[in-house]
Amino acid sequence: MKTPLDPRHKRRQKIVQDLFKIDFHKQVVGDVASEVMSHEEFIDKKIEKSAPEFPIKKINKIDLAILRLAVFELFIEKKQPPKVIIDEAVELAKEYGGEKSSSFINGALGDIVSSL
Repeated sequence: MKTPLDPRHKRRQKIVQDLFKIDFHKQVVGDVASEVMSHEEFIDKKIEKSAPEFPIKKINKIDLAILRLAVFELFIEKKQPPKVIIDEAVELAKEYGGEKSSSFINGALGDIVSSL
């Protein structure tokens, strides 16, 4: 029997899905995804600084959605400790991303957190 997901994880799954959809065409998305995207410039600068070899346009769309949510939670929302946010982002990357997504996200977020 599968254990039920943590409600916070389910919430993050929905937000990542919304952020992923936004990159393809404008759609109605949840309030948190809209809030994340209202800070897109700030968030993307943090991501670009932590992974300069990967311009925003070259980052896998699902990885970018996960990173945007994590940076939003780290710098704007500030409701969880950084370790929890990074762990959750890595779990989302394992769930939705490619083979190297979790290590890429862990490395980028580790670099971003060191600037906090």
